[in-house]
Amino acid sequence: MKKLLIVSLISLCYVYANAEISDSTLTEKNIREKILGDIQQNLAQKNEQFDSTIVKLDRRVSKLDSTIKMTGNPKERIDKLVERVQILEEKQKAIEANELNTYEANYQSAVINLVSMDREIKPLILFHTTKDFFNALTETSNPVNYAGFQPGFEKFKAYVQKHKERDATLHTVSDMISATGNVSFGIPLVGAYSQLLFSGMAKYVNTIGHNKREMKREAETMFAVTTTLSQFTTDKNMIENEWDAITKSLEEMQVYYDSSLNRNLHMVDINRAEFTNAFTRESDANKRYLYLTLLRDKAALYVVEMKQRNPKDWKENIYYQLMDVQSLKMKYGDVTYRIREHIDKYNQLIDKYKNNKNIGDHVAKLENKLNDLKQTFDSTFEPIEYVHTATRMYKVM
Repeated sequence: MKKLLIVSLISLCYVYANAEISDSTLTEKNIREKILGDIQQNLAQKNEQFDSTIVKLDRRVSKLDSTIKMTGNPKERIDKLVERVQILEEKQKAIEANELNTYEANYQSAVINLVSMDREIKPLILFHTTKDFFNALTETSNPVNYAGFQPGFEKFKAYVQKHKERDATLHTVSDMISATGNVSFGIPLVGAYSQLLFSGMAKYVNTIGHNKREMKREAETMFAVTTTLSQFTTDKNMIENEWDAITKSLEEMQVYYDSSLNRNLHMVDINRAEFTNAFTRESDANKRYLYLTLLRDKAALYVVEMKQRNPKDWKENIYYQLMDVQSLKMKYGDVTYRIREHIDKYNQLIDKYKNNKNIGDHVAKLENKLNDLKQTFDSTFEPIEYVHTATRMYKVM
């Protein structure tokens, strides 16, 4: 696979790789869901108290309205009207307190989801380079791994050396073989240079008389394996080229994520280096849970302080952070979904070639490794569920 496309990203997260790969994804998920569950439970309790308070206040207002309507005493009427205004003021304070509680909970959820992604994005980046399937796929494209290739190819190289001075095509093929040392280490099976290789092989096959049956059979087998692998590699490359766009999306998401994380950590008065040591590099799940609890408290405090400092526009900046985090979650879900579709396309590649008489045996062996890859991906990343939860991560007022 195109490992070089993500070397820059891997270098950025190499220091975290051991902790992330050794850590249980299930544990990671449980940590996040436990904190988020605590936040929602706390908000639900406050909402219940708010609803109860509003019901009681509305009943008092209704009772006062009846008394005001029926009383004929002017002083009593004025007293009841004053009391009614006081109750409505209490109601307004309760509504404002409930609004504050909701913003606290929503921003807490945003911060917890945001920092949790720090341990989710990097395994996704590493996923493409650490799986047996992709290594096996590369080996399947190597003609040297086929028993029917090597005997014929050795004789073909001897033929090229003998006739290269009298044939421009063979001279170029000789140069390619000399430069790479072996067809598996650089001679392309696709593109313009591959056509020269095939042309040279075809010439070699055609020069072998029918009386040299074994030599003819070896040459034809070598040629058939090479041309079939050329088509297989072409089809494989079409799938792999799609990883370019996925890699670009990952790179953009990483930049967007780092910016959002730095901004929100600054808002809640957390140093990025402190966060890295206490959470990203921390292998103890219990310690990470306690640290997320600290972040949750700091997020709630930030909302309260923002309202105190700027009573009129306090919600605006918080709202933008909520939307940014939700957008990041949606992007992450979209990228994981695209990778899942990308993996599925290898099924079609295997189905197309697994019964081929020249390379089918090797291709068929990829099936089990691909199934293992799918199971690993599906147990680690849940694209549809991730997007689903992202759309429901906040309490709507």
